[in-house]
Order: sequence, then C-alpha cells, then structure tokens
Amino acid sequence: MSQSHAPSADGDKTRFFALLLGAVGVVYGDIGTSPLYAFREALRPFAHDGVSHDEVVGLISLMLWTLTLIVTVKYVLFLLRADNDGEGGTLSLLALLMKNAERHKAVLFFAGVIGAAMFIGDAMITPALSVLSAVEGLKLVTPALTDYVLPISAMILVVLFLVQSRGTAAVSNLFGPITVVWFLVMGAGGLAHIADDASILNAINPTYAVSFMTHAGFVGLIVLGAVFLTVTGAEALYADLGHFGRRPIQVAWFALVFPSLALNYLGQGALVLSDPAASSDPFFLMFPEWALLPVVILATAATIIASQAVITGAFSLARQAIHLGFLPRLGICFTSETSTGQIYVPTVNTVLLFGVLFLIFSFGDSGSLATAYGISVTGAMVVTTVLAFAFVRVAWGWPLLAAVGFLAPLFILECVFLSANLLKVHDGGYVPILIAAAIMILMWTWRKGTLLLREKAARNDVPLETFIASVERKSEPAPAEVPGTAVFLTSVPDKTPAVLLHNIKHNHVLHARNVILTIKTAAVPFVRESERFKITDLSERFTRIELTFGFMDTQNVSKALALCKKAGFKFEIMSTSFFLGRRKLIPDPNFGLPKWQDRLFITMARTAINHADYFSLPPNRVVELAEQVVI
Repeated sequence: MSQSHAPSADGDKTRFFALLLGAVGVVYGDIGTSPLYAFREALRPFAHDGVSHDEVVGLISLMLWTLTLIVTVKYVLFLLRADNDGEGGTLSLLALLMKNAERHKAVLFFAGVIGAAMFIGDAMITPALSVLSAVEGLKLVTPALTDYVLPISAMILVVLFLVQSRGTAAVSNLFGPITVVWFLVMGAGGLAHIADDASILNAINPTYAVSFMTHAGFVGLIVLGAVFLTVTGAEALYADLGHFGRRPIQVAWFALVFPSLALNYLGQGALVLSDPAASSDPFFLMFPEWALLPVVILATAATIIASQAVITGAFSLARQAIHLGFLPRLGICFTSETSTGQIYVPTVNTVLLFGVLFLIFSFGDSGSLATAYGISVTGAMVVTTVLAFAFVRVAWGWPLLAAVGFLAPLFILECVFLSANLLKVHDGGYVPILIAAAIMILMWTWRKGTLLLREKAARNDVPLETFIASVERKSEPAPAEVPGTAVFLTSVPDKTPAVLLHNIKHNHVLHARNVILTIKTAAVPFVRESERFKITDLSERFTRIELTFGFMDTQNVSKALALCKKAGFKFEIMSTSFFLGRRKLIPDPNFGLPKWQDRLFITMARTAINHADYFSLPPNRVVELAEQVVI
C-alpha cells in the first residue's frame, strides 16, 4: 500500500517546492529589495553630526523587531489564516465582510477603498524606487555612469511595462531561482561583515530599539519613517495568498527570507560601526570591488522581479474592483492558456507606466523618492488591521476583548509609523496621498453613479411576471413571433429588461424563446461549475438563467451557457441573438451628482469596454439597442 502512494507523495512534494520557489520570487520580491535603501535612509538624519555606536545598534534593532512584529506576527502567522475561500488581499477581505457584516458597511466600504487605493499608489512607487536604487549602484562601479542612471532606469521600466502584454509565463520560471540567489547573496554579504563589529548582535535584544526611541526624541520619529521601509512589500504576502497557499509562503519566510534579511541588516550595521564613511551606501559597500558589478546586475534583476510582482498585483486588484462594482469594465487580456491568474489590463498598465516615469524624473534619485514611499504602505497596513478586526469578530467570532487585545498593539504601532511617515508630506509624501485620493474619487464616483443609474432605471421597471402575463394573453394583440432564441442581459432578474421592451417597441417582434440572463458576482473568489448556473422556466416562451461567478473568475458567458446546454437546456448558438442595451449618458445639473462628478462618471463610462467583449459573447450574434439617459 505504501508503494502505491509513493508517486502521489512525490508529486505533492514537487508541487510544494514549486510553490515554495514561486513564493520566494513573487511574494518576497518587493520586501527583498528593501535592504538596498532602508538602512541608508534611516542613517540620513544623522549625516551631519555623525551616528553613534548606540544609535546604529538601536536602528538595526528597530528594523529587526519591525520585521518580527509586523511581517512575522501580523502577516505570516495571523493574516494568512484570514482568507476568503483561500484568497487574500484588501478587496477579498472586504467582499467577505460586506456579505456578512450587519453594521458599519459604509465604514468597511471606505476602509477597503482606501486600502485598495493605497496599494495602487504602492504599485507606482515600488518599481520607480526599487529600480533606481539598484541602478544607482553603477555610481560605485564607475562615477562616469552617474549621469546615465536616470535614462537607464527609465529604459528598464519602459521595457518592463511594454512586455506585460506578452505575459510573464516565459520568464516567471526564472523569478524564483534568481530571487533565491539574491537572498543567499544578501545573507552571505551580511554574514561576512558581522565580525567587523560583533557588538551589532546586541540589536537582537529589543531593549536597544526601545532605548533608541526613548533617547532619540523628534529625530527618532523621523527615522521611524525610514525604518518602516524594511517591511515594504508585506502586503504582497496577503494579496498572493490564493496563488501560492499559506504553507509555502510561511516556510519561505522562516527558512530563507527572514534569516537573509536579518543577516544583511546586521552586516550593514557592523560595517557602519567599523567604517562610518560606509553610511553613504552601506548595502553596496559590503561587497568587494570585483563583485560590485555582478551584485548591481543581480540587484537590478531582483528589483525588476519585485516590480513585476507589484504590477501583477495591481492587475489582479483591478479585476477584483471591476467585478465588485468599484470600477467600470476595463479590457482584461489573458496571457496564459492554462492560468486565469495571469492577466493584463492595458488601461492600468498605461496609467502605471506614466506614473512611474513621472516619479523617477520628478524626484531624480532613490533617496528623494524614499520619502514618498512609506505613506502608501503604512496606510494600506492600517486599513488591513481595521478590516482584520472586523473579520475576527464576524468570521471567527472572537470576543471583543480578545480582538482588541491582539490587534490594538499592532494598530497602535502602525499608526505610530504612519504618523512618522506623515511628517514627510512636504518632502514628497504628498505624492502617494494624491494618488490614493485620485483613485478613491474614481471608485466613489463610479459606485455612486451606478447606484443612481440603477435607482433611476428602477422607477420605470415593469415586473417580469406582469410583462409575461400580458404577452401570453391570447385576447390582446401580441407582437409578431419570430423563430430562434433571444437572450436579454439584465442586472435585475425579476424586472423586465429595458432592451426587451425597446425591441418590442421599435421592432414589434418577440422571439419563440426568450432568456432573461442575469450575471452575478459572488463574495468568494471562485464558484464551482456545478454552482455556476440556475435555470428557471417562467412560461413556454420565457426562461430565467442566473449565472454566478467569483470575483476572481473569468466571466465568460458563452462557456457558462455551454454548461447549461450540458445540463439539458436547449440552446443553439447559431439561432440565438444576444440583446444588449447601450446607454448614452447626458448630464443633468439639477439631478444626482455634482457637475464635475457627472462629467467624471460619463468619462469613466466611456472607457468601459463593450459588454459583448467583456462577457465573451459571439460578436456576430450580438444586437445592441441604444437609449439616452439623463443623470
């Protein structure tokens, strides 16, 4: 018996190690590039007067314990268990809470939107800061390349965004091995320098971190903003939960990532203690001259991988936001025939590219850009803690005291970090705030506008049962019957679709078979095919079909209807017409949204792709009927 199970066990091990390797490359790519700039930026406030022995040890202690409390305790050990049917991330958690929470839904909604907006801001700043930090290592290889740092960084970033449309499947297999090498090199580099001043090992004792904050005064609060750079990318642990699973992410952290980061920060600290001049760029100065160029190349590769991970996360978040009704239906391209998780959203890609290029040319160097980085990350983390509090109360049934006792210390700690980062608003910290505010306005406007449209349409709704009864009466004049099947898409299953009424009004016909089709997005990431559809016969000529997709599913109506056909629903695609309504929106200054928001909503509506394309309907079987709607 044991022999028969051996292949299965081997297969499970192979799959686990593949997920482990993938988690190192994708999940930890961002946090793995933090040593390039975090300690350097933390030392910057001391550049004028010099940094003392206790200050260096205190700084490293702060970094190690920030990694321990926020990444290890909050994310790796706690939040990875707070999943929505296996999926993580801010919007995934929000979807679950909005479904189950009975109170404070408005607060939860805005918290989720703020978190999502902060993540998009992070997705702009991460590629800019990471790539700039790596390429700046060329200055140490040869100062002659100083003037070429910005153009080289811009070229790398442009190529990175241009190749998104081709998909990452071909190169993603290299992400894991390259990142593993990167972590090993970082760990080895740090380990080699710990002996420069072994007193740096005192940083493992948290009392040095507390002592630093006690004696540093206002400068300590400023330094906290830079210390927080050590945990940038921690949100990716949670967002990528569905791709890799809890166990591989946890094992990768404890077996490789955390030890490598800890060794590297200890090594940088020991180097600065033995040679204070190394504080100008302690990461690259840990390596001998002959290794500088290879390390710069490896660092550049690592930052590209980190950037790719955040860009992919932004695409996934955009798809979730679209399915949950926070954004208009944007074009989504699938770059893999086997994995629906590998997607490309052209509009998001273009916005990120121009945003990243604007950032690197506006700030000019990674040191200036680092001041803008912390706010978006800390903001997203505070929001996640707030949502996690609601989650443990609603989903896990924790008592109030237990939830407060566990999460309040983390919340307070993150608020302190957020306050420290807010001190840098005038130095560039306003950038992520403006980015997040813009995205929040877009999401709020779309949500509010679609609700107003729905309310306005509801005033003219005709109950479906009433309509069917009226057309089935033999005594009254009825529209002419034509052969075939007509499918009418609607968001309200018990009301008569406006496009059906327009078809009868203008064309004076009714098909032999009519399907009222409703597409719903569930508060879970994926819906099983067995639960995809629900068919209800309303009369001889009318059938209602409800299709349900998860917010991570591909909403392919043609494939879903094929499942209905297998279940016995008589359906021939070549004798079927899909009727869609198209609205031309006209602003009304005396109704609904303010004038500026009216224009913004109409502009957003114009960016939405055609329903036929979004739902993968056969293009030669689609009929569109337009109407003007005043909002």
